[in-house]
Amino acid sequence: MDARQHFCELLAHLQAQIQGEEGFTLAYSAEQSGFVRFNHGRVRQAGQVQQSYVTLALYQAQRHAESRLALGGTLEEDLPRLQQALQQLRAVLPTLSDDPYLRLNREAWRSELAVEATLPDSAVMAQQIVSAASGLDLVGFLAVGPQYQGFASSWGAFGWYAASSFNLEFSLFHDNGQAVKSAYAGEQWDVQAFARRLEDARQQLAYLGRPAKALQPGAYRAYLAPAALEELISLCCWGFGAQALASGGSPLQRLFSGKAELSSQVIIEERIEGGLAPAFTAEGPRQALRLVSQGRPGERLVSSRSAAEYGLIANGACSGEYPLSLRMHGGELDEQDVLQRLGSGLYIGNLWYGNFSDLPAARLTGMTRFATFWVEDGQIQAPVNTMRFDDSLFDVLGAQLEALTREPELLLPGGTYGARQTGSMALPGALLSRFTLTL
Repeated sequence: MDARQHFCELLAHLQAQIQGEEGFTLAYSAEQSGFVRFNHGRVRQAGQVQQSYVTLALYQAQRHAESRLALGGTLEEDLPRLQQALQQLRAVLPTLSDDPYLRLNREAWRSELAVEATLPDSAVMAQQIVSAASGLDLVGFLAVGPQYQGFASSWGAFGWYAASSFNLEFSLFHDNGQAVKSAYAGEQWDVQAFARRLEDARQQLAYLGRPAKALQPGAYRAYLAPAALEELISLCCWGFGAQALASGGSPLQRLFSGKAELSSQVIIEERIEGGLAPAFTAEGPRQALRLVSQGRPGERLVSSRSAAEYGLIANGACSGEYPLSLRMHGGELDEQDVLQRLGSGLYIGNLWYGNFSDLPAARLTGMTRFATFWVEDGQIQAPVNTMRFDDSLFDVLGAQLEALTREPELLLPGGTYGARQTGSMALPGALLSRFTLTL
């Protein structure tokens, strides 16, 4: 039984069981993933995971409760589990208090997208990766395969999403223990595109054999590659949520209150098409939103609970009110011109474990790592010792932002705890007039 049929059979069973004024929602997630670990340029561990889960929520008036179930994949096994969960929720509901902020979407909406899988299986991809990495100490992790998400309600809502993707994160290690980190992700595996990404990392690897340059704390011209910019943006994404902004706890509070602006080059969207997330959430159909428009605040992500609490209009945001398919527009800088435009300064391919040093000021701190290079006259000269950065997003994407690269890079979440994550970011690289290193 395929995943969509499995979901529809579970839904049909629930629809036949509902009594009186009861209502329900049913969220479904499943994956058929291949995982491969690499070490010293060879396959060290490979495996397959096939799993599915549902979350059943039962509603009566202003009361609700939910239960999450791991499924076995057959109706003979899963229907009794679902029925038992329904009975348990019925027993719990009378003991609960009314939820004053419950605002259910009772529209009979429909959203379906099933992208035909065109990816080779993980064994073929692993073989190509090993072949391309011959002679290199490549350490990495590949996750590949289809993912499925469904949502339905007793009020007629139905959403289905199926797509295949891959995410390869890898590092090339030098004999001295230093490494260059890179990644390649998407929906279409192109062995030539991977070879180009690998060659870029190989070229950077050669510089790691040079004596490292020690820098004094201070402000330096810098280029943040898309993966480095992702570390900063991802820390602040939840700040676009209506609840965070209404409560005054958002790191983007100053932007949305008009006390700060970003560079006019900055345009950030929550998109529906082109990302790797369903066009719906448990809140209903998602909407395409302009979160930042030429440096100025735009729309915010509003869930049904925030809409009820703050008198707003819900726009299909997930309950956490963070972007699922964030995209920052590119600029006028060609990628091959990055070093020349940088001149002398820092080329930063990745940042390590960012955190807030001053949340209201959107001030972020963390460490440089994985092949940060010192550049002079448009040429890489030496690796730079690990240093701590501390700078405000309002400055990095504000007065300090000189240019953005033309083509945003698709970046997928690498998390696999419990299940492969969905969603995506598409970010350009950012050329900065200065970036602050503190120690």
